[in-house]
Amino acid sequence: MTYIRNILFLLVLIGCGNTKESESNTSSSPKDEKEVRTQTEEKKVILFFGNSITAGYQLDMDQAFPALIQERIDSLGLNYKTINAGLSGETSAGGKSRIEWVLRTVPDIFFLELGANDGLRGLPLDETIKNLEAIIDAVKKENPEVKIIIAGMMVPPNLGQDYSKKFSQLFPKLAEANDATLIPFVLEGVAGNPELNLSDGIHPTPEGHKIVAETVWRHLEPLL
Repeated sequence: MTYIRNILFLLVLIGCGNTKESESNTSSSPKDEKEVRTQTEEKKVILFFGNSITAGYQLDMDQAFPALIQERIDSLGLNYKTINAGLSGETSAGGKSRIEWVLRTVPDIFFLELGANDGLRGLPLDETIKNLEAIIDAVKKENPEVKIIIAGMMVPPNLGQDYSKKFSQLFPKLAEANDATLIPFVLEGVAGNPELNLSDGIHPTPEGHKIVAETVWRHLEPLL
């Protein structure tokens, strides 16, 4: 009987030890998860809001310049995450109607790349300016401290020299009115080069996007 009681006693001790170990492991797990969530939540957001240039038309998402910017950020250990909210074919009016939904994630830095499709369609520039301003106002409402980058664009002169000139001028005016950083021409070094554009002559290839990423980075880095 004494032998049996000793065996039972040992089994109880072993069972208690396993229970404590299990409880210890279980109690540490939520803490670890909380730390991971906190680190993620602390990352500041760079929201790229644009058309097919931002979306990376006909390319994999990781070949578009916002993803290349994220790679650069990660390599430098900076606490930012990028969100690609580009949509092919988007006009300024489309962006205006879409911005409230996109702002479910409030950005710390807002990159605006819209207006080119307005220009290619010869839409009234007064409406383009109003739409872009409305988009910026919506972003500022969600985060008054947001830093804004405006990507300037150009259109071919086939719509008339006057229209093309006024189109290119609307981006500097918009940037000045909103104390925003201006990229004079986001496709600098890419536009017009067949080797850096798809067969349509408009949208950058993966190599073209690498150049766009460098152009964007020069203006973005000082804001980080």
